[in-house]
Amino acid sequence: MKKILTSSVVAGLLASSAFAHFQMLYTPESALEKGTNLNLKLVFTHPFADEHTMDMGLQEDKSRANVVDFYVVHKEKKTDLKDKLKEIKFKGSHNEGIGYEAAYQARGMGDHVFALTPAPYFEANEGSYIQQITKAVVNVAGLPTNWDAELGLKAEIVPLTKPYSIWAGSTFTGIVKSEGKPVPFAEIEVEYLNHDIDVKKNMTNKTANVEAPQDSFVTLGIKADANGVFTFGIPKAGWWGFAALGVGPDNEYKGKELSQDAVIWVQAKDMK
Repeated sequence: MKKILTSSVVAGLLASSAFAHFQMLYTPESALEKGTNLNLKLVFTHPFADEHTMDMGLQEDKSRANVVDFYVVHKEKKTDLKDKLKEIKFKGSHNEGIGYEAAYQARGMGDHVFALTPAPYFEANEGSYIQQITKAVVNVAGLPTNWDAELGLKAEIVPLTKPYSIWAGSTFTGIVKSEGKPVPFAEIEVEYLNHDIDVKKNMTNKTANVEAPQDSFVTLGIKADANGVFTFGIPKAGWWGFAALGVGPDNEYKGKELSQDAVIWVQAKDMK
């Protein structure tokens, strides 16, 4: 059953809808020809506008809480990656924010499903916390294994389309779940990663790839159906983020309202 957000959280979400928060779990390529060493970037930002980069885990008292959980699943084997995390400063177009990077050896053929549970982030403008439980999938050598695995996260988008083999102009379909149960009519924000990322310098390119004709095109809004399923047409190659808002069971953190969101990132390619 879908959780009903309180009026103050909804008002905050609407007020900031043109610049949606997205927890990123970034690597340049999701479909690899052969195994390689990945350098993953964990950054909390606004991927289309890139006008502000947040400090991950920021608390109301300005302290920072550590990442709750970070792991990868490959062929049903789960590997904890929390000890691989290294704090970084990531420079967006207008400011720096504290995030993380992690090294991972994606050597085995098949799907490597990453899952990140960050600490809740205090959004002062809304007076509430945001926690975005985030997934991304990297494939090696084209062999499909566990890309559609359900990981049992509190808030989760389970892909029904391979998230690493999508042609630009086709679609992506997923199902929104809360503790394993579909969330009817879940509200989903969609954003395009609009600035190229320099992984060596931990920064974005200030030049945007596309310009929005109006603010409503910055963060696109869709809804799941009665079974929690949604489909989105991918108009352009690149990384696309999907955030199902407030679908997790937890709605309070440290006495403040909490939006516990499910996020997944998918990558589309041009057909040439």
